Amino acid sequence: MTASQAAQAENGDWLVGNPTGLQLASALWIGSVGLLILGLQPVLLGALYSEGHVTGDELALVATAEMIAIAIGSGVVAMLLPARNMRWKSTVLLVLLALANVWTAYAGSPNALIGARTLAGLAEGGLVAVATELIARSRRAERIGGYFVTLQTLAQCALALILALYAVPRAGSAGGFIALGIVCLLSLVVAWTVPDDYADLPKEEQFANVATVPAIAALLSIFCYFMFFGAVWAFLEPIGAQFGIDGRTVGLMVSASLAAQVLGAMTATSFEARIDYRFAITAIGIVAAISSLLLASGPALSVFWAVALVMGFILLFIVPYQIRLAITADETRTAVLLVPAAQLFGLAIGPVAASLLIDGADFRPVPEFAAAAALASVLLLGIFVLVARGRGRVRAKG
Repeated sequence: MTASQAAQAENGDWLVGNPTGLQLASALWIGSVGLLILGLQPVLLGALYSEGHVTGDELALVATAEMIAIAIGSGVVAMLLPARNMRWKSTVLLVLLALANVWTAYAGSPNALIGARTLAGLAEGGLVAVATELIARSRRAERIGGYFVTLQTLAQCALALILALYAVPRAGSAGGFIALGIVCLLSLVVAWTVPDDYADLPKEEQFANVATVPAIAALLSIFCYFMFFGAVWAFLEPIGAQFGIDGRTVGLMVSASLAAQVLGAMTATSFEARIDYRFAITAIGIVAAISSLLLASGPALSVFWAVALVMGFILLFIVPYQIRLAITADETRTAVLLVPAAQLFGLAIGPVAASLLIDGADFRPVPEFAAAAALASVLLLGIFVLVARGRGRVRAKG
């Protein structure tokens, strides 16, 4: 063992490097700023729609473009750029995101809105990578990942409340996006407390580590799970309307679901070490499929409420276990850096794929598609387990 390896072994919670608690918290906050829009889309994009800036179809394009851009941004920064000068990178990305939010506030056409949110998504994805790059270097990546989703969801809840009660009623959608830009600028102070250089992970060729059957199966399992959620959540209001549930009630369900997401993230953070990741992902996938089928069955109001809360709880409860799945699939932890991209692509593609199945005013195919996506995530986990066991036997014989 070399001197540097011995020093790394003494770091305890970290594979490489040894960030302080403040530096870790700062990196997690920077990543959370990049994902604030996930909880704010119903408020901000809903305001754009109600003000007549976009039609329903254009609204879907704006939302999808931003989600895909976040996924691309997080993947590109994590895979192609070295984890150096992270303070300057965080600063540049925060300023870029602030400018994109201001551009959104004053965009005069749907195409301009799509351009603004695409730029915002690329910057947001880069900010997410600031957090995930550090999480990947922790020996307790699942627990740190739980802290990350808890922090970002709490921030989403708080800011959504402020925007819904104050900014949007007084200044419309423009006021909401300006407020989001202000959050970015205030976070510049935090950017200068993240670790400036992340120590290199012990890996050889990044893409070769991901281009294996276990890593691909793991990432596809994560993608399918979030495709389930993205499909249901995008069409929750029209699904409810089909069964006689008004939009205001569905809006309350969405708000309550955010609170359930916080509870799910906190619960997973507490219990992640006590539950096997394979059992957790399988059980949650089955619950997701059953919940989706209940939505397709024309449920009563009480059942609809229960399903909305359950879906909110399991959305973030599963994240630490998906991180463990990615680590197990690729011990060099390169695959972990692509977990946010897999999640966000799923959230973006889910609504688009489900919309192709809608027949007129009948939205039942949407939750049916979501159930299939949830079961596909479990099937892909099974493929991963079988392949991993096969490789384990080969290594044991060797």
